[in-house]
Amino acid sequence: MIQLRIKNMVCDRCKRVVRERLEELGIPVLRVELGEVDVAEIPPTVSDEAIQEVLEAEGFALLTDHRRGLVEQIKTLLVSELQAPSARREGETMSAFLVRKMGYDYTYLSHLFSDTEGQTLERYQIRLRLEKAKEWLQDGELTVTEIAFRLGFSSSQHFSNQFRQESGQTPGQFRRDYQQRRQPLDAV
Repeated sequence: MIQLRIKNMVCDRCKRVVRERLEELGIPVLRVELGEVDVAEIPPTVSDEAIQEVLEAEGFALLTDHRRGLVEQIKTLLVSELQAPSARREGETMSAFLVRKMGYDYTYLSHLFSDTEGQTLERYQIRLRLEKAKEWLQDGELTVTEIAFRLGFSSSQHFSNQFRQESGQTPGQFRRDYQQRRQPLDAV
């Protein structure tokens, strides 16, 4: 069995597309999860470059650098938990969740992330949560206070301050005039 690490997988559709593209290359896929794919073998006629080309055509990338792979694993865990919170234990902080899931000290993960991405892990988490907030603000079904609570901000004021700092608008202004496009979570 061979495990491939793949960048920019953030949803079930991504998993389906990656599976389909690899199978089109004649690669027998055993398991697909966000950020990783287990394959039985890679036929000798299929090069890493061919895999990379097929994945890049769909907005993905094959990861070969271990450090880069760890950072992508962090991103995948954070996006997955934001999309469908289920893996965190009751009362577990995000840092404790990452340590448990990845098996590395949080300080190491945080420094690795900052060195690789040019932003802190905490800032990245805030940006992810704010992009999710934009989605919910556009939907119009939740109040600003409900959004702040669901995204784990300490108060609606803290949420509003972070939102304004990132987007230049208050959540209410954004909701009223959301011609401003949201970023896909994998582009944060």
